[in-house]
Amino acid sequence: MQEALPEHAKGLPLEIWFEDEARVGQQGTLTRIWARRGTRPRAPRDRRHAWAYLFGAVCPERAVGVGLVLPYANAEAMRLHLEEISRQVTPGAHAVLVLDGAGWHGLAALGEIPRNLTLLPLPRYSPELNPVENVWQYLRQNRLSLRVWPDYPAIVETCCQAWNALMAMPERLASITRREWAKPVTS
Repeated sequence: MQEALPEHAKGLPLEIWFEDEARVGQQGTLTRIWARRGTRPRAPRDRRHAWAYLFGAVCPERAVGVGLVLPYANAEAMRLHLEEISRQVTPGAHAVLVLDGAGWHGLAALGEIPRNLTLLPLPRYSPELNPVENVWQYLRQNRLSLRVWPDYPAIVETCCQAWNALMAMPERLASITRREWAKPVTS
């Protein structure tokens, strides 16, 4: 990781952040629910097409996160998210932001990156290395499933409520995102 850091970041305290996006909305996925054996319980399923993208980033060691709900997942949306993450990094620290290889995560597409962030892409096809995947799983199991939204604003409102509810439980956030191998090491 030291090789990935720019010269101005060497010697500064490091924070490790993880970032990902999730699509939330109509045309949702099927969800498992408890039911008596041999029965077929009904669950709502929406066949309309409206969704929002929940951009999320977490720093497991600080048990904090940054989320944005946006209508598109593209380079412009990612730039907005990077700016928000940059504002949440501890003053005087530098953050290494671990993310997947989505097309809008490329440096050419993003342009200038905030000075207190370094992007570190994960290897291809390795979502299990990104703890934010566990955040999506938690939110879908506890806050975003078995719903039919009347319109786009309702999807956005539900995403905001779900994200804020998880951020209000820092101990839960830390427990589902902390990884022993993802801690900054000071020499």
